[in-house]
Amino acid sequence: MNKRVLVCMVGLTVTAISGACGARTIKQTTTVAPGAKPALKDATREELLDKYNQIASGVKSINAVVELRPTAGSKYSGVIEEYHEVKAFLLAQRPAQVRVIGQAPIVGTTIFDMVSDGETFRVSIPSKNKFLVGAIASERASSKPIENLRPHHLLDALLWPEIRKEESVLFEEFNDETARFYVLTVLRGGYRTEILRKVWFNRTSLNVSRLQTYGPKGALVSDVHVADWQPVLADQEHSATSATNAVNAFPRAIRIDRPHDDYQLDLQIIKLSLNENIPSDRFTLEQPAGSELVRVGENAEDKPQ
Repeated sequence: MNKRVLVCMVGLTVTAISGACGARTIKQTTTVAPGAKPALKDATREELLDKYNQIASGVKSINAVVELRPTAGSKYSGVIEEYHEVKAFLLAQRPAQVRVIGQAPIVGTTIFDMVSDGETFRVSIPSKNKFLVGAIASERASSKPIENLRPHHLLDALLWPEIRKEESVLFEEFNDETARFYVLTVLRGGYRTEILRKVWFNRTSLNVSRLQTYGPKGALVSDVHVADWQPVLADQEHSATSATNAVNAFPRAIRIDRPHDDYQLDLQIIKLSLNENIPSDRFTLEQPAGSELVRVGENAEDKPQ
């Protein structure tokens, strides 16, 4: 894909984000008295599968107000770039619809508007009078890591895939100096068995604390940490779930780490509503009148129209 246009596409979005002022780092600290050890809970493989799938199948849509704080670079690149936090309105609905509208603090003007349907993306940058469209499957290599941020990365972290009965799942314990965990490892079959994903459960609560997704040859594509689980105040009239798979709690602090894209994104959920019936037109983003259209193609030369 033409690198110039790709840099323009997401670079403009992040430039707008970096112009926002005020920041708050997502952080959760637990103080334990000296010598005290938190009580550990026991669970079987089947109990954890049921607990995970209850959330995965129970969350059909998300309507949330969030604060986003991206961090580009890592200890491997030697460059850490921090960008200011931005308030955003986030809509997500299965199977693969997502919309994120970022606004500047205080004044509330839109600094970016992004949608994706799992196959294509559409990005509006009002401050630059640009409107960009392209295919999600298209890959890019950017010298600026934060330009690899895509809206469907948020979708993957919020709407989890179910673990199907026919999938092979390993079960293990993992202990370190900070906590103890149960880990479910889902395998990808075929000619050569590989890890597809890992789901971590903190044994003090049995809540999901980490979700890792792997690509071919064992590449760690996404490493998502979730915390600050809070009760969900469900409106039964708008709930798309039944009583047997109703979601009672949902994490409010989420960190998305994309090691091969070399960026992290902290997401703090300020207001949350699950399983609303979101009309399809809420995921429609039309080109603003007078804006410059840029079609981003994988093989063709990208030119403004």
